[in-house]
Amino acid sequence: MTLTKEKSGNELTVRLSGELNTLSAPELSALVDSELDGVQTLTLDFARCDYVSSAGLRILLAAFKKMKGAKGTMKLINVGQNFSEVLQNTGLDAVFDIQ
Repeated sequence: MTLTKEKSGNELTVRLSGELNTLSAPELSALVDSELDGVQTLTLDFARCDYVSSAGLRILLAAFKKMKGAKGTMKLINVGQNFSEVLQNTGLDAVFDIQ
């Protein structure tokens, strides 16, 4: 997986490319841990992400909790059909702001 970040003021956009799985989830976790200071809006772009495993979902939930604790927002954009179905089946579509 490749992560590309773009920070502008208090907004952080992370573009994911490849698979967010057990092997790559720690990389996203580390990025979120190191970059969220002062961030009020976190956008995760899944346009080039082919797959999200349960480990990836855990990282997304952890990031969501951090943003909520900081009174910020997190949104998922360009979510593909397969990932969208996973979010619906797990009920996470009601938790995350999906655009």
